[in-house]
Amino acid sequence: MNTSFDVSDDIDIAWCPGCGNFSILSTLKKTLADLNIKSRQVVMVSGIGQAAKIPQYFKTNYFNGLHGRALPAATAIKAVNPSLTVIAESGDGDMYGEGGNHFIHTIRRNPDITNIVHNNMVYGLTKGQASPTSQRGFNTPVQVDGVILEPFNPLAVALSLDASFVARAYAADQKQTKTILTKAIQHEGYSLVDILQPCVSFNKVNTYEWYKKHTEYIKDHNVSDKQKALHLALQTDPLLLGIIYQNKEKQTFETMHPIYEREQTPLIKRSYNSEVVKQIIKSYH
Repeated sequence: MNTSFDVSDDIDIAWCPGCGNFSILSTLKKTLADLNIKSRQVVMVSGIGQAAKIPQYFKTNYFNGLHGRALPAATAIKAVNPSLTVIAESGDGDMYGEGGNHFIHTIRRNPDITNIVHNNMVYGLTKGQASPTSQRGFNTPVQVDGVILEPFNPLAVALSLDASFVARAYAADQKQTKTILTKAIQHEGYSLVDILQPCVSFNKVNTYEWYKKHTEYIKDHNVSDKQKALHLALQTDPLLLGIIYQNKEKQTFETMHPIYEREQTPLIKRSYNSEVVKQIIKSYH
């Protein structure tokens, strides 16, 4: 399926054959295309890592931040121009490790952005050390005796901070992942979609076969039931897939910010006095 988000066929994609990133790339393109969102209306924001390269393979607007710093930039972009569809995406190391503090406080703000995390339970770009979501006992070139820490649970953390949309998907199941991404992008508020994916080069434990045995879709769940959602998020074997929680009533960062209470005109369309700006800059010299 060709979409308006496709780039040149001869582009060099720097992922290993079999990487789950390919599936996420394809699924997200199809999702945006089917939602009839124009490529010029989308801004993708990423940090550093293999997963963070995904916006480079999209025909759309793109802001690449520092390691772990995608979320504050995405929040600012949406606040300045609320008409944009803003997607912040990167890997589990970038978002939950280097970006852990931003992850926490972005959830508190509830900006109307979609946060897609490629969760392969390892640092792929830097060749295989444990990430925040690596399981206990996982052996790496750095953790030679195995990981001794409990893995970070992003869904439980997000729910405890009252995230307004929390979901988990599996990269190899494109149909269900597309359904989840569609609802996440349509949701008004912060949406976390943690996408489980294999790293075929550096994670020989959490493979495609492993995910078949250790994941299961949620059944008969009221997504507005937060207590049940937290119970589901804390379950680790099998890891549950699907939309775990959604709060459609929570006010977004953009709608409750004082700058928009005083005037509804988006910041990007407001006029400014260049002389005043010059004087402010000059005052710092």
